[in-house]
Amino acid sequence: MSAATAHTATTHAARVVDAVKVYGRGDTEVRALDGVSVGFPAGRFTAIMGPSGSGKSTLMHSAAGLDTLTSGSALIGDTDLSTLDDRRLTLLRRERVGFVFQAFNLIPTLTVAENITLPADLAGDPRDDEWYEALIDVIGLRDRLHHRPGELSGGQQQRVAVARAFAGSPDVVFADEPTGNLDSRSGEEVLRLLGSTVRRTNRTVVMVTHDPLAAAHADEVLFLADGRLVDRMPDPTAERVLDRLKAFDTEAAGPAASRGARA
Repeated sequence: MSAATAHTATTHAARVVDAVKVYGRGDTEVRALDGVSVGFPAGRFTAIMGPSGSGKSTLMHSAAGLDTLTSGSALIGDTDLSTLDDRRLTLLRRERVGFVFQAFNLIPTLTVAENITLPADLAGDPRDDEWYEALIDVIGLRDRLHHRPGELSGGQQQRVAVARAFAGSPDVVFADEPTGNLDSRSGEEVLRLLGSTVRRTNRTVVMVTHDPLAAAHADEVLFLADGRLVDRMPDPTAERVLDRLKAFDTEAAGPAASRGARA
């Protein structure tokens, strides 16, 4: 089965089931995830949001196989990550998962083209020229392929990082605050790129963000609070997302005010 066929045949590119992640013990115990079950649909762009400490980054890292769950399951397609040893987990991440981080993480001595193909080159995989050429068209940097990262703007560097994440035709790309180091214009370009790549290539993106403007580019926003999935918003707008985030503050203030009144 080809990567494209496998991708479309799977309802969820990634998912977690009854996910619990506990840090520390006893009085210092923190439940970063508290029984979360959620799937990330194939061919869709999903954003994860929530207050600081809500568990959104822990959810993404666990779903991507960068962190292990205390209990519950994390799956890429139909593969349960907990059943894999370190070698097979590393292989799965390399072949089926892409990553975009706040820091661009490009190799300064390599050209744009070499940075994009680096994961495949390190793995010794042959390059899919048709897919590669399509990616170059999507990111719009064909005239910069022989430049080095230091010769590019921040927005252009992040576009290279996006292309690198998609270069291996992964089942899912996880993006952790991908516009955090960019100005608003460059950030908008990168978010449009992520959205257009999802639509034009039928890939899947899961993005953690704190920015309502960024979340508005997604097909759906998931909201976490206190390690739990508390809401979801299809077809988001920046205004609706901002209103929902403000409601978290009101909801958090309510119990605190009640405790104060009882005291």
